[in-house]
Amino acid sequence: MFSDLFADEIWLATLLTLKLAITTTLILLVISIPLGWWLSQSNNRFKPVIEACVTLPLVLPPTVLGFYLLVLFSPQHPVGSAWVSVFDSTLVFSFYGLLLGSILYSLPFMVQPIRDAFVKIDRDLLDASRTLGANRIQTFKWLILPLSKHGITTGCILAFAHTIGEFGVVLLIGGNIESETRVLSILLYDLIETNQMEAANQVATVLVCFAFVVLLFLSVLRKRENTTVL
Repeated sequence: MFSDLFADEIWLATLLTLKLAITTTLILLVISIPLGWWLSQSNNRFKPVIEACVTLPLVLPPTVLGFYLLVLFSPQHPVGSAWVSVFDSTLVFSFYGLLLGSILYSLPFMVQPIRDAFVKIDRDLLDASRTLGANRIQTFKWLILPLSKHGITTGCILAFAHTIGEFGVVLLIGGNIESETRVLSILLYDLIETNQMEAANQVATVLVCFAFVVLLFLSVLRKRENTTVL
C-alpha cells in the first residue's frame, strides 16, 4: 500500500503531465496544419532550411535542446527578460517554460504526419474543386482537411505521447517543483534517486499504460486507414 502522500504526489504529477500534453498538442495542431501545408506545397528556396529546423529535435539530444532553451528563457537573455517584464514571472522553472519547450521539442512529431498526408492528396481533386468554383478556403476546409484526417490524428497522438514521455528538456527547463513543473517523468527520476522503488514502480506503470494505449490507438487507426483504402 502507498501512503496518501505518495498517492497525492502521483496524482498531481499525472494531472500536470496531462495538462502539459493536452495544451501542447492543441497549440501544435494550430501551428502544424498551416506549416505542414506550406512544407508540402512550397518550392521556396528556404524550404530545406525550414524543414531542417523543424526536424532538428528528432536528432538533437534532449539535453542539448534543453540547455539552449534554458539559456534563452533565463532572465539574463532578451527573450527571458522580455517575458519577466511583461508577465512579472520567469519562464525558467515555470509551467509556461515547460509548455514552450514541449512545443518546440514535439513539433516534428506533429508536423511530419500532417505534411505527409497533404503530400498524398491527389492534385486532380484539388483542380476539380477549383473548377467547380470552390475558393482556396473552401477547398482546404471541405476537401483537404477531411482527406488528411488520418495524418492529423496520427500527428496529434504522437505529439501527445511524446510530450508525456519528455524528460531531458523538462528537467533542464522546469526542474522539480511540485504542482508546477514536476511531471511524471521527473517524479519517476526523483523517486529512483531517493530509492523509493515501490512508488517509482507505480509511476512507471502509469507511463507504460499511457504508452500502450497510444500504440494501441495508432494500430487501430492504421488498420481503419488500410481498410478504407481497400
